[in-house]
Amino acid sequence: MTSIAYEQAPPLAVSQWLNARPELTLESLRGSIVVLHAFQMLCPGCVSHGIPQAKAIHAAFPPDKVRVIGLHSVFEHHAAMEPVSLKAFAHEYRLGFPIAIDQPSSDGPIPLTMQAYRLQGTPSLILIDRSGFIRLHHFGPLDDLRAGAAIGQLLAEGQG
Repeated sequence: MTSIAYEQAPPLAVSQWLNARPELTLESLRGSIVVLHAFQMLCPGCVSHGIPQAKAIHAAFPPDKVRVIGLHSVFEHHAAMEPVSLKAFAHEYRLGFPIAIDQPSSDGPIPLTMQAYRLQGTPSLILIDRSGFIRLHHFGPLDDLRAGAAIGQLLAEGQG
């Protein structure tokens, strides 16, 4: 049997949370599968695919087993994507899951969590298992069936 080494998920560097009280940490979510959906509100792929997928995952799985976290990771058009705009966007798109606003970097356009996770852009989907290890790291649209199967596989681990 082949042993696979998974990477521990880095902590989230968050400047502000929406839809989360108290503020969340990945450590506080241990025991649950975390679906981290990185997006920008002005990204066409995020609006057409990533956000609807995150909403569907949030609605389909029990919140005590699967936690969806949005990560608003702004690496372009910074002035247009301030927290006040994101709050309106989250309201209009009825995003009920917690959203972390990625902490800006002091030395460039790429925010800190985006750097830590080596994200290539948005949308990106990261699945973190119950123990805090990254099990899927996908850039671009991901087929809903594949995303659901990967989450189902993580849910089945240790159940039998």
